[in-house]
Amino acid sequence: MVLYTTPFPNSCLSALHCVSWALIFPCYWLVDRLAASFIPTTYEKRQRADDPCCLQLLCTALFTPIYLALLVASLPFAFLGFLFWSPLQSARRPYIYSRLEDKGLASGAALLSEWKGTGPGKSFCFATANVCLLPDSLARVNNLFNTQARAKEIGQRIRNGAARPQIKIYIDSPTNTSISAASFSSLVSPQGGDGVARAVPGSIKRTASVEYKGDGGRHPSDEAANGPASGDPADGSSPEDACIVRISGEEGGRPPEAEDPAPGGQARNGAGGGPRDQTPNHNQRDGDSGSLGSPSASRESLVKGRAGPDTGAGGEPGANSKLLYKASMVKKAAARRRRHPDEAFDHEVSAFFPANLDFLCLQEVFDKRAATKLKDQLHGYFEYILYDVGVYGCQGCCSFKCLNSGLLFASRYPIMDVAYHCYPNKCNDDALASKGALFLKVQVGSTPQDQRIVGYIACTHLHAPQEDSAIRCGQLDLLQDWLADFRKSTSSSSAANPEELVAFDVVCGDFNFDNCSSDDKLEQQHSLFTHYRDPCRLGPGEEKPWAIGTLLDTNGLYDEDVCTPDNLQKVLESEEGRREYLAFPTSKSSGQKGRKELLKGNGRRIDYMLHAEEGLCPDWKAEVEEFSFITQLSGLTDHLPVAMRLMVSSGEEEA
Repeated sequence: MVLYTTPFPNSCLSALHCVSWALIFPCYWLVDRLAASFIPTTYEKRQRADDPCCLQLLCTALFTPIYLALLVASLPFAFLGFLFWSPLQSARRPYIYSRLEDKGLASGAALLSEWKGTGPGKSFCFATANVCLLPDSLARVNNLFNTQARAKEIGQRIRNGAARPQIKIYIDSPTNTSISAASFSSLVSPQGGDGVARAVPGSIKRTASVEYKGDGGRHPSDEAANGPASGDPADGSSPEDACIVRISGEEGGRPPEAEDPAPGGQARNGAGGGPRDQTPNHNQRDGDSGSLGSPSASRESLVKGRAGPDTGAGGEPGANSKLLYKASMVKKAAARRRRHPDEAFDHEVSAFFPANLDFLCLQEVFDKRAATKLKDQLHGYFEYILYDVGVYGCQGCCSFKCLNSGLLFASRYPIMDVAYHCYPNKCNDDALASKGALFLKVQVGSTPQDQRIVGYIACTHLHAPQEDSAIRCGQLDLLQDWLADFRKSTSSSSAANPEELVAFDVVCGDFNFDNCSSDDKLEQQHSLFTHYRDPCRLGPGEEKPWAIGTLLDTNGLYDEDVCTPDNLQKVLESEEGRREYLAFPTSKSSGQKGRKELLKGNGRRIDYMLHAEEGLCPDWKAEVEEFSFITQLSGLTDHLPVAMRLMVSSGEEEA
């Protein structure tokens, strides 16, 4: 399949579209700024309360007449541009495909050669997030602002989290076998002047996040500007690549504090202020692990990071590194059984996106300029990106569309086929956006017999108003039909001559309903959940005890307790914190409007990650290895991203 790298089939239409949009944009920008000035966020309200001279109010009163005058002057040009722009949308393609091949990164072609479908299984990591990159005036309805700066910061945080080193850490303690026992310590730091990251076997001091200088002395600050180093291995499952750190703790599993390292061996944290357009909620504070150069280590930096081989005092590889790895793996399995005996995989609230993230699905990337900034940042880690997905005008749907679907997809693996469908059944404000579903087929390997190993991913964003359950159920019906049609139309295999082997089939996105609310019973019982497994769900209306909500209470986005990834992580690990800062549905039957309904769960989990257990290659199965709720985008969106790591293996390998 030919993927579209431009929105229009020829340069003439593209040029005409650019001219028409140039005529519309001044009016669009002025309307957005004018409306935004009358919708303050809670952060701005606090600033105004501390402003005795009311300077901000005076500025608003001064500039409003100027905006109005310029808006009136721009209206004729906007109308002329609209006359050209609207009919052009019938020729517009439903997405833009971007590929940026960086020789410093592991290319998609190189990743394909890593797995042949034989030997050890292969893990694939998926993440989804609603990032609320709306025009600024609309984003303020969700208590968010400065969309352009947020887009850049979101891209940087995702890239830094996914590209960070991966370290496996286990703690020897008579009473505490949890990995999180060392959650506030950084267990790898440079030793000496050679810049080589080595395991610290004893006491650990609370210090900066992991520094990794394995590739020519590159620092996290270099990665933030130029992307990750090429020395990072592509997969974290190799025992020889992972650095295993074991800590002997006292009773209770808490390691004692260590002395400060010598100045020459300290990790650099990346000094300097942020960009001028950066909003206050993007500033890195003490304890903010959204960036790898933060002053305090996050829990995720302890659990997963990648470093070089186990080294001894002289810098030579340790003789017991493989035995240490096996012993740690046994300890990990035992600890997991003690922590949650009914669960077969790890789950956590993490301050970082998973290391070695393979696929990323985003929703509400509506603003075009923000989408471009986000795409440019993500290209520092992902080679293949689809953005500006959707239709405009009256193309493909009944009502006029002012916004696209808001979907964005990024992948480290080559994309083979793409399809997009717009949901026809929408109403109210949602009818102005071309919300729909994006279907992708990616190649993740090839067998020695030259059979392609592929995977299917679907990303969607369902109807938002909570009372419209029937509309969402209709969209789920369409989603299932489109999934089956896409698999059928893109499959080049037959039972007699299988040219492709399917490794996984994943559906993710913002479904806008939860599994606990009494008002969402129709969606909870939908047949989609019989074909795809939800790792967080026990059944209709019943969540697993560890699952938490993914929708934040927008009124508390800028509170000091949750304004950094580490702080939000700590808050969400307590029931009181979840009650205060997660959104809970209001029951229609409850007589008190706005009162939070007491649920069996821990908030509204409306962002889903599902995977199929059937329809894969015979004798293969995909099992969840890890599931995480991520706080790295704290202060930048009103949703918690979720991530899932699947282990794909065959029955022969297990035998």
